[in-house]
Amino acid sequence: MDNNDILIRLRYALDLKNTEMVEIFKLGGIEVDRQDLPKILTKSKDNYDDEIDEDEENIKCDNVMFESFLNGFVTFKRDKQEPKPGQPETPELTLGRSANVNNLLLKKVKIALAMTSEDMLDVFDKAGIHVTKGELGALLRKEGHKNYKECGDKFARNFLKGLAVKYRGA
Repeated sequence: MDNNDILIRLRYALDLKNTEMVEIFKLGGIEVDRQDLPKILTKSKDNYDDEIDEDEENIKCDNVMFESFLNGFVTFKRDKQEPKPGQPETPELTLGRSANVNNLLLKKVKIALAMTSEDMLDVFDKAGIHVTKGELGALLRKEGHKNYKECGDKFARNFLKGLAVKYRGA
C-alpha cells in the first residue's frame, strides 16, 4: 500500500472534503492546488502490471509529503500549539527511507482524533480483527525501542477500514 492509497482511504474514512484536504496540506507546510488534489488522490499504477498511459498525470505522494499531511491533520483537528522554549516551530520530519509509514499513520491519527488505546482497539474490532493492548503498544512505540513492532499493510488497511465503519457507518 503506497502513500497515495493511504491518503485515499483516510480521506474516505473521515469524509474529508477537497477544501479540507488542501487546508491540511497547507497546515503541514506543503502548498497543494485544488486542481492538483485529484492527481494526488489517484491510485498509482506502479502497483499493477498494466501499462501506464502517457496522458495520465499522477502526483506521487512521497514520505515527506505524507508526513507533512499527517502533521497538518493533527493541527487541523487539534489546533496549533505554541512551541515550548527550545522546541522547533514545526515538528521535525521523521520519515526517512527506512521508517515505516504505517506506524506513523497510527500514531498521528491517534493524536489527531484524540483517541485512547481503547478507542483504537475498538476501531480494529470494527474492522474484524482482534489486536491486544500489547500488540498496539508495540505498534505505537518509537522505532529502535526493544518492543517496537513494524506495522504491516494489513494492519494499516484494517485500521482505515475500522475508521470508515466508525465515522461513516460503512
